[in-house]
Amino acid sequence: MPHLVILYTAQLDDETDMSAVCRHLADTMLEITDETGKPVFPIGGTRVLAYPAPHYAIADGGAAGIHVGGSGDYGFVYLNLRMGKGRSEAVHQRVGQALIDATKHALRDVFARTHMGVTLQIDVGQEVFDAKHSTLHPLFNNH
Repeated sequence: MPHLVILYTAQLDDETDMSAVCRHLADTMLEITDETGKPVFPIGGTRVLAYPAPHYAIADGGAAGIHVGGSGDYGFVYLNLRMGKGRSEAVHQRVGQALIDATKHALRDVFARTHMGVTLQIDVGQEVFDAKHSTLHPLFNNH
């Protein structure tokens, strides 16, 4: 943890480099610090995954003639960050604002060309089962 999962309308693949968007958001997450200046998220546990939705319906299905490239539909990006409990409300707010700002920045060219919505939700909760196995964390234990 943390895992940021992005679900987006598939026509955005023609309009932006989603791998670059993922990297930008992961880098943003790794730069966020808590009230004491300590990084909020561990390097080895930070994941950003993006999935295009090939089938979707948004609003009234309009935007024909407005959208450059793709189907003519509106665009949408849904981001869901899942993180473990134990962080303060101030950290939750700091993380949320940093991620929405980074998303708007990464997709600024798309926003200039099409009508699109973005939703970011952060989930923090009690896991009923939480198992991990990773050879990534040891790579970054000295950071």
